[in-house]
Amino acid sequence: MNTALTIQEKLKDLRVAQGLTLEQLAEQTGLSKSALGKYESDEVRDISPYAIVTLAKFYGVSADYLLSMAENKNHPNTELAALHLSDDAIDVLKAGKYNHRLLSEILCHKDFQRMMLDAEIYVDRIADMRVNDMNAMLEAVRQMLLAKQADNQEDLYLRTLELAQVQEDEYFGHVVSCDLADILRDIREAHKPDTTTADEPSVAAQMQNQLQAAMNFEGSAEEKKARAFLTTFGIDYDAITKEQFVNLIEVLKLSKHMKNSISQRGKASPYQSHGKGKKKHK
Repeated sequence: MNTALTIQEKLKDLRVAQGLTLEQLAEQTGLSKSALGKYESDEVRDISPYAIVTLAKFYGVSADYLLSMAENKNHPNTELAALHLSDDAIDVLKAGKYNHRLLSEILCHKDFQRMMLDAEIYVDRIADMRVNDMNAMLEAVRQMLLAKQADNQEDLYLRTLELAQVQEDEYFGHVVSCDLADILRDIREAHKPDTTTADEPSVAAQMQNQLQAAMNFEGSAEEKKARAFLTTFGIDYDAITKEQFVNLIEVLKLSKHMKNSISQRGKASPYQSHGKGKKKHK
């Protein structure tokens, strides 16, 4: 996920948010469709000041926001007091060591308020008294039954009364973590179409795909293994000549790993053909 939007991304997002086509935007702003299309293209770096001002007024945002000189669309002069943040919280936000865009999306998610309510109930121990009362009642019933049948402590109902008691930390920790997980899952799903969201395929995955392509090559076993050899060493098959590829196959025939797939044409091994037998290392 990008931490900051480019001018091009902001212009496209603003247009899409209002459900406008380039043609409709051109009609309402007086700017040409071709120019508007270019402004949203990554290839364009210079946008005329007149277009910036016109589009900022039309969308109801500041020109500073479009030019990435301010992060807020509509609240460039909001006082810190209006945000009700502590000094420490302001220091953290000013340090900027986090993904601003992700934090904004979490705050704006429809279930953020519910997560905060659940967190408040847990932190301020608002439900503790009710939970403790319920646990005390269940435990009292369990102890009463236990006194009547002390010789059968593994009774189903006794165990049920024990497990039915709620542990506040575990329960509310689970609730709040599920709230956050649901929010992050929605944001993750919304960013699936982003070209810069997912990591590039790992080197291992790329290597595996290339090796599989080499083994799927329509050719002899020697050719397939030669292509796999090239892939292993990061050599582009298309970058070598036919003569080099043939020479590579001849060299690889000396490998014990290649011999099973070679010599199927009745050829003798290089050493047998010279009457030398098996070559020994000194």
